[in-house]
Formats: sequence, C-alpha cells, structure tokens
Amino acid sequence: MKKIIAVIILAAGRGTRMKSQTPKVLHTICGRPMISYSLDLLEGLKADKAVVVLGHGHQQARPMIKPGIKVVIQKKLLGTADAVKRGLSALASFQGTVLVLYADNPLLKPETIKKLLQFHLDSAADATILTAELDKPAGYGRILRGRYSSICGIVEEKDADDFQKDIKEVNTGIAAFNKKSLESALKHVTPNNRKKEYYLTDAIGILYEQGGVVDNLKLADFKEALGVNSRADLASANKIMRSRINEELMKSGVTIVDPESTFIDYDAKIAGDCVIYPFTVIEKNVKIGKRCQLGPFVHIREGTHLADDVTAGNFLEIVRSNISAKTLIKHFSYLGDTRIGTGVNIGAGCVTANFNGQMKNLTVIKDKAFIGSNAVLVAPVEIGKRAVVGAGAVVVKNQNVADGKTVAGVPARPIKK
Repeated sequence: MKKIIAVIILAAGRGTRMKSQTPKVLHTICGRPMISYSLDLLEGLKADKAVVVLGHGHQQARPMIKPGIKVVIQKKLLGTADAVKRGLSALASFQGTVLVLYADNPLLKPETIKKLLQFHLDSAADATILTAELDKPAGYGRILRGRYSSICGIVEEKDADDFQKDIKEVNTGIAAFNKKSLESALKHVTPNNRKKEYYLTDAIGILYEQGGVVDNLKLADFKEALGVNSRADLASANKIMRSRINEELMKSGVTIVDPESTFIDYDAKIAGDCVIYPFTVIEKNVKIGKRCQLGPFVHIREGTHLADDVTAGNFLEIVRSNISAKTLIKHFSYLGDTRIGTGVNIGAGCVTANFNGQMKNLTVIKDKAFIGSNAVLVAPVEIGKRAVVGAGAVVVKNQNVADGKTVAGVPARPIKK
C-alpha cells in the first residue's frame, strides 16, 4: 500500500449517555482504555501523519497519546465535521488519503481497515464508506442511494423520516477520503439538523452533489463496528473482546473449560497447556507459566506472575505476587504482595495480611515451606525454607520463621519436633 495515508481519530465526545465523569474514550474494554484500541490500529497502519482530536476531559486522555501523534483540542463540541476540520488543521501540508476513525469503536480489526484503505486507493473515489447490512438498524445512520444505486448521502436516525428508517444499509462511521475532496465538502456543511451540530455524514451528500465519487465497502461482521455510547454498549463490547481473547488463547494451547464464564484482560500472558476452570478472572499485567491450573472461582489481579506448574484453586485471590514453580494454593486463600518459592504448599484459608492501614507490606515464603490451614501471615514477614506454619497460627509482623523451623499458636511460637 502506497504510504499516502493520514489518520484522524475522533475522541472528543462527551458521551452523555454513559452518565459518567470519566471521558467516554477512557472507559475500559477488557482492562484497557477504549481509545487504546484505535491507537493500536494507527500504529499498525504506519500512516504518514496521525492526529487525535480530543475534547471533553482532554487533560485525562492526553497522557494516552504517544509522542509523534499530533493532538488537537476541539474546545466546543460542535459535531464530527467540526472535529475533522480541527484534525485537518494539523495536516496543512499533507496531500493524499485521510482515514477517519472513532475512539469509541474499539472492535475494528486491522485487516478490515487495511482492506478499506486498499479498496479506496484502488477505486480512486473521493470517499469510501465502511457500511453494513442490519435487520434491525436502530441507532445508526442510513445509507441513501440515488440514481444507478450510487450513494448520494447519509441520514442520521434522529433526522430520518419513516421511509428512511426502514433502510437496512447503515453507516459505521469509518471512512476514507481524498483530502482535497473532504476539505471542499466540509466548507458547505451546515448545522441544519435537530442537534445544531456539524455532521461529517453531511459531507457525503455534498460530495455527491459536487459530482464526486462515493463508494463503499460492506463489512462482513457488523460487531466490528459496534460504537460504545452507553453502559450497555460497553458491556457488549467487553463481551465481544473477551471472546476474541479467549479464542486466541485456546488457539495457542490453553484449555478454557467454559469461555463464557472466564474473564481475561487484554494483555494477560498465559503459556500453553494451562487449564482454566469456570469463573476465573485474570486481570491485565498478569503472566502465567506453562501447565498451570487455575480456578474455579479464582481472581488473579494485576501485577501477579505465576511460574510453571502452579495450581491456584478454588475461591482464591492473588494480587501483586510472584509465585514460583510447582507451588500449590488449592483453597480459600488471599495472597497479596507475596514472593513465594518453589514447591510451597499453601493450606486452605491462608491469608497474608499485607495492609497495615497505611501501606502494603511484603510476605516472603521460601522454597518447600508448608503453610497450614487458616494461617495468617502478618506482613512484613518471612517464612524460611522448609519451615512449617501450623494450622490456625498467626505469624505476627517481623517475627520471621527460620529455615526448617515449625511454629504454631496465636501468636505463632517455635515448637520442638
């Protein structure tokens, strides 16, 4: 593909239907902000120029944008056409194809966007729209076709009449434009709609009236174009992305017993031959080695690393912990801020009391240690190699257990073997 591509990502919207103080594009899909997925597309395209248009909450969103990507602020939220104009202001010297993406479309696949761009370049159209056919097209702009079935415009649903609402071909919002044609059309866009906003979709009808060529590429799977405008949309997008993540893991050799009840964040790393049982939650920034068994009912939180052959069983929460190979944690435990060696046995009901009301503290459990059922380890504390903590014992902070020693009681004290 010839490198004559500039990308404008629109990320300025307030997202009023989200009913949130958080900018819409910062709501998370499988553990990462929505805008990150559009930025991934941008990185994969290797475009000549890139602009992100921010608006509402731009101070919060700005740190997400990598150096080298131009940021433009839409101070007044006057609609998508105005936002694109702001984006074009940062592309004054650029001539070529402008691809418009939306930061609230997190499910688009790179191959779809590349196909759209190639189709646009091959056809030499003034604009190429990504469209779809829906049996129930409620909520989406309808594609209007004129003489010879050519696209002559787009009407937003809120402005559509009853006849237009029956049209099943819809606009996904994603489009590629010849820059000169886009600039020419935008000059004639007026806020003659109910919301008094400048719609980018109006540029399509203007291009048609100017004698321009408007083409379209039909999307095979409309789920890719799902826009997130409400909490319900957010839940739908999470479900679709979660399904993709689980499918890729299963292709890589991970057994997921019930994908519908397994929740894995976007950048969790899980090696082959692991078995994940139902109702397991694995957050971002988690690494899991080979042949681990996880669940059911396990929550592995951010910052956790499990080495090979770890068993993390029923009703368990682990956070910010490194657990070495062949350690067993079978039942009813909380492990926070721990460093656990190889071949350790953690008995049912074990708790690391890592928070003292002011800060999190570290628990170290060395190789081959045995922690009895219902033991409480009050951090900071260290349990030595092959040490034994008796059932129900409370090891208080700073009362380290030496290698090979056995402790029991409340508070835990050494006992003779």
